[in-house]
Amino acid sequence: MKACYPGTFDPITNGHLDIIERASRLFDEVVVLIMVNPRKTCLFNSEERKQMVIDSLKSIGNPQNVTVMIGSGLTVEFARKIGASVIIRGIRAVSDYEYELGQATANMMLAHEIETAFLIAKPQYSFLSSSVCKEIALNGGDLLNLVPPQVEGPLKEKMAKVAENLKAAQGQI
Repeated sequence: MKACYPGTFDPITNGHLDIIERASRLFDEVVVLIMVNPRKTCLFNSEERKQMVIDSLKSIGNPQNVTVMIGSGLTVEFARKIGASVIIRGIRAVSDYEYELGQATANMMLAHEIETAFLIAKPQYSFLSSSVCKEIALNGGDLLNLVPPQVEGPLKEKMAKVAENLKAAQGQI
């Protein structure tokens, strides 16, 4: 059975990697879908995000049944196009569940043949998001255990530029 794990992954976190690793044991094939959403402003472009995901897969032993693709539009249409019968979603908290339930219901209406599988985040990742990681990096915090080693350098570098731009905008340089 083929599954699709969509997300912005801006950047990929250890929580995302955990979901990918667990999904790779449950499904014959997992396609990590780097979503391009014109309504979202990303720190990294889609190619950078794709490469970070590919590089980060080394941290979980490079599962041979995981591939990474870039896509846009409706996730359910992409899943249908690649022949995936399941969309994987990670759930950290009740608020995630409420949102994801709405998405899953809409997807069922659009493509009744595609199921949504919810994987519950491990406790150590229940607070973790790409936004939290960016905020920690922006303020010089420790990213140990939050992002894969392959992401830490690029994230710190990008956030240092953001911090520099913020200071310049505030006249602090």
